[in-house]
Amino acid sequence: MAKINKQSYVRTHEGAKGRAFTPEQELRRALMTCMLWEDQFYEDGVSIAERMAALVPKVEAEKVASLAVEAREDMKLRHAPLLIVREMARHEGHKALVADTLDRVVQRPDELTEFLAIYWSDALGPMQQRKTRAVSAQVKKGLARAFAKFDAYQLAKYNRDGAVRLRDVLFLTHAKPKDAAQEKLWKELVDGKLAAPDTWEVKLSGGADKRATFERLIAEKKLGALALLRNLRGMLLAGVPKETIGAALDEMRTDRVLPYRFIAAAQHAPDLEAELEKAMFRSIEGHAKLAGKTRLLVDVSGSMDGAISQRSEMRRLDAACGLAVLAREIGEDVEIFTFSNDVKKVAPRRGFALRDAIVNSQVHGGTELGKAIAEVDKKGVRLIVFTDEQSHDVVPAPKGVGYMVNVASYQHGVGHGPWRRIDGFSEKILDWIIATEEG
Repeated sequence: MAKINKQSYVRTHEGAKGRAFTPEQELRRALMTCMLWEDQFYEDGVSIAERMAALVPKVEAEKVASLAVEAREDMKLRHAPLLIVREMARHEGHKALVADTLDRVVQRPDELTEFLAIYWSDALGPMQQRKTRAVSAQVKKGLARAFAKFDAYQLAKYNRDGAVRLRDVLFLTHAKPKDAAQEKLWKELVDGKLAAPDTWEVKLSGGADKRATFERLIAEKKLGALALLRNLRGMLLAGVPKETIGAALDEMRTDRVLPYRFIAAAQHAPDLEAELEKAMFRSIEGHAKLAGKTRLLVDVSGSMDGAISQRSEMRRLDAACGLAVLAREIGEDVEIFTFSNDVKKVAPRRGFALRDAIVNSQVHGGTELGKAIAEVDKKGVRLIVFTDEQSHDVVPAPKGVGYMVNVASYQHGVGHGPWRRIDGFSEKILDWIIATEEG
């Protein structure tokens, strides 16, 4: 007779002994790192989306709603929370929370139309036929509430052509304007008479001179920090003087910009690296300190070379480098290591020099996470691991306080024992660690 009284384990894609999660834990893990329907290194996006959809009815409605809001507000994800709300609308035990949740997660006008596109995405036939499919009362209520939040500038900016348009949302939901001014605004939207907003996208797409447009927007301080960082290469190509751009970087607000944003910007505008590094260090000034001894272990295996999103050229590794740069500046005593097939200690450089040291520390090959932890982990030292949680070998429990920061939506991960788990890359990871340890 075959023996059946034996322990069974899940396995990661790399084959290491993994960790089994509860439905709530698995939904959190998949959701907080998910760029909806985008393929990842080990798993395709459709499989990830289908797994999240299947998990929703297995988790209490209040917890699902809370996860969707957290994914949108804290993790800054846009499409994955909309999928979660769609699944809530399909299950009797979750329907009652759909309107409130949808109102919270819709924070841009184009998310109204995107939600309906997702809502109808599994219906057969062209979109015009799908749009005749009934929409639940809770969905209509949530969309109507969310629609009322947006002003003329926001509606004009995101009033784009598509299979589903903003006017379709109005017609579908029968939203009620809160006053005469909003009623007039919505009529202009329906009639196609909204005034175009004064944005760089509108001006440049309308054929305006690029250099003159950028210089005017800089002079009038109409480019926010992220818009400025994203357009550096375009400004240089348009002939905007380097001194003008440098002055804009010196003057921009940096209090909400984390190091990895500057790292991404420097990839596209290497001629401005000195100016960007200066702004990056300014963004860190006054940050709460990470007390005690810390070891940061950064995954530089091949899967970390993948982009965070198909619409972004920033890699997971770039995000990890940004975390390392921040930890190096705010930590009292920080040592940084990388791991792939080997473990390498990185010289205690600062800024972009530290980024280069991490990226060039070793060949980006396989993943020996267990070996790396065994070599680096020490009692009395905080260990922060930045990884996609795939490994060839067994991963031990931490000897002291250990944080496993996961950046991928894969079904199974590593980390047995008392690891403190952080699923998803957030700009506030180190803030959360500091606040947690301070109680």
